[in-house]
Amino acid sequence: MSVKSAKRVLEILEVVSHVSSGLTVKEVSDELEFPQSSTFNLMKTLHQEGYLYQDELKKYRLGAKLIHLGTTAMESLDIHSIGLPYLSSLMNSVQETVFMAVLSGGELVYVAKIDSNRSIKTSAQLGFKKPLYCTGLGKAFLAFLPKEERDSLLEGMTLEPITDKTVTDKDELMKQLEVYQQQRYSIDDEENEEGLFCVAAPVFDSSNRQIAAVSVAGPKERMMARIETTTNELKKTARIISSKVGYRG
Repeated sequence: MSVKSAKRVLEILEVVSHVSSGLTVKEVSDELEFPQSSTFNLMKTLHQEGYLYQDELKKYRLGAKLIHLGTTAMESLDIHSIGLPYLSSLMNSVQETVFMAVLSGGELVYVAKIDSNRSIKTSAQLGFKKPLYCTGLGKAFLAFLPKEERDSLLEGMTLEPITDKTVTDKDELMKQLEVYQQQRYSIDDEENEEGLFCVAAPVFDSSNRQIAAVSVAGPKERMMARIETTTNELKKTARIISSKVGYRG
């Protein structure tokens, strides 16, 4: 198969994936402006190999073989490896410590930490777990998880004070989360460690599910001096990593 044909196969699969009710050969041909004869031959081959399914109305939809490929691709995605170069770039840009964390058993687990030359003193280390309600990364999960999942986590959560600034009232926390949803990032203002200010943003996958969160943390005075730039760089990095794991939002 030529490079041109291979490219056309990928474009056909992409077009068909956007229409759950299926498309005819002519509809695909018209959409992509391909010759109908070659479109027919390519789609026939994809059908024979199980990558497309044809219904009784002669419309084609994605075939069952793609389910296995998609599942395997998802399993092979290593969010740490994928995100690492972008986290490093973020650290170089903002010159503060950068973290990435995932959710495990209702707790925050750090999977990446990129120290800047102006390294900070923090108890957050790779593999360590932290509560959700008092960390920027944790609140990024609470703000952007589906409502049912968030409510379930909050129901089983006791908001114990870690510092004088820790939010211990669930109603107040909920108000914060609503703001974070609108601004697309969350904040930890010395709520987990005194003197430490953190901003965090969510990372989503191809099914629009949040799979991680990225943060920038540093001394409050230093962070506040460049908060707009830092926040913009953070959100941009989170968007890039999300796109690398298939998010299209």
